[in-house]
Amino acid sequence: MEQSAVSVRPPSGVWDTFREAVRGSTQDLTEAPIGRAVVLLAVPMVLEMMMESVFAVADVFFVGRLGADAIATVGITESLMTIIYAVAVGLSIGATATVARRIGEGDPEGAAKAAGQSIVVGLVGAAIIGALGAIFAPDLLRLMGASDGVISSGARFTRVMLGGSGTVFMLFLINAIFRGAGDAAIAMRVLWFANAINILLGPCLIFGVGPFPELGVAGAATATTIGRGAGVLLQIYTLRSGSSRIVLKPSHLAFRRDVMAGIIRLSGVGMLQNFIGTASWMGLIRILTGFGSAAVAGNTIAIRIVIFALLPTYGVSNAAATLVGQNLGAGKPERAEAAAWRAGFYNTVALTIVGTAFLLFAGPLIHIFSSNPEVVAYGIRCLRIVAVGFLFYGYGMALTGAFNGAGDTRTPTLINLFCLWMLEIPLAWVLAYPLGFGPTGVFTSVSVAFSVLALVSAVIFKRGRWKLQRV
Repeated sequence: MEQSAVSVRPPSGVWDTFREAVRGSTQDLTEAPIGRAVVLLAVPMVLEMMMESVFAVADVFFVGRLGADAIATVGITESLMTIIYAVAVGLSIGATATVARRIGEGDPEGAAKAAGQSIVVGLVGAAIIGALGAIFAPDLLRLMGASDGVISSGARFTRVMLGGSGTVFMLFLINAIFRGAGDAAIAMRVLWFANAINILLGPCLIFGVGPFPELGVAGAATATTIGRGAGVLLQIYTLRSGSSRIVLKPSHLAFRRDVMAGIIRLSGVGMLQNFIGTASWMGLIRILTGFGSAAVAGNTIAIRIVIFALLPTYGVSNAAATLVGQNLGAGKPERAEAAAWRAGFYNTVALTIVGTAFLLFAGPLIHIFSSNPEVVAYGIRCLRIVAVGFLFYGYGMALTGAFNGAGDTRTPTLINLFCLWMLEIPLAWVLAYPLGFGPTGVFTSVSVAFSVLALVSAVIFKRGRWKLQRV
């Protein structure tokens, strides 16, 4: 039998696969071995999220030098920003699912149309939410139970963060488009660029280093907005330059009823899903404010450290979303399911290791960010309790990404509603007040709720109805 004239590339080693993932792979993700496909997408997504987590921790590190009120300002404002993140991530879910499905079907023009319509929807949402946030910032802080000291010192921080939220929308949304297309390395480079600017500018604007004005806690918000804005400009240049799998033209921004209707349908449920998930943090913060700024500050530091651990695993979950979407588009539902379970396994292994480290070294980690004994005590307790649930979080996050990548945004929305609003918030209040556990009860409710979420997601995912979803 004659040898084929077509040369077959030998399997790459681990280091070669890693380098290809960071540089940007042109591999067809619906044909590559499942483990390799997950790695090619997950490596740049994890690196992208690692930079985001470094940014989150760096903000608290610098602001922590300004006292408990400043840390509480960041924590309360971040709880308000969860609404914006919910809308932005919701739009991102619709964009990723639609773009990934079109790429899997071999329709790059359809993917570009979906990208354009997603951007138009994002611009409209950003303008409305940014204007309202900037105008009502002090009132929103007061609504969240902030003390007079926090409102006085932190209103400018909140106004800049909420007013500049358009950069959050565009950064999240366009990176979701890149990821859905399989250009995870581009999304990684954009976020690294944006957050490097933020981290460099942050201490300069907070403390007035060199020629920069001393803006205090408001300087952190200013640096963040400038960094994210620079990232958005880089995204737009990349889309227009033809250096990504999607080339955006002005014609793709023209209104297209059928495409936009699909984006809005998926994104609307995705927004609700993430609003339920992230707004639950607002409820927890509101419960914690009854125990004073030290409890809020300790929770803020601990949760930022948790985010440092969880954001990279969101990268693996985003890889699951892209692989599920593209493989369903290519008519390979069983391969889509296998990719989701593989991503969940990788997440769980990583989080088990990190959770063990948090249990052992919670004290030294919290001390990095604050020397206030009361804040440190609350932070250690929060970090250890939340880390107990890390064993379950990995699968829950990966399977949520898989549902969304398939276009089944309804299922994780209902799971979030049950686990986070009907379980977590009532449990937090009951443990904190009637049962007298105080902030410890709030921390415990987080671990319980996310563990239940993972188990429920696994049972429903196994049934396989998500494979029939049309996008």
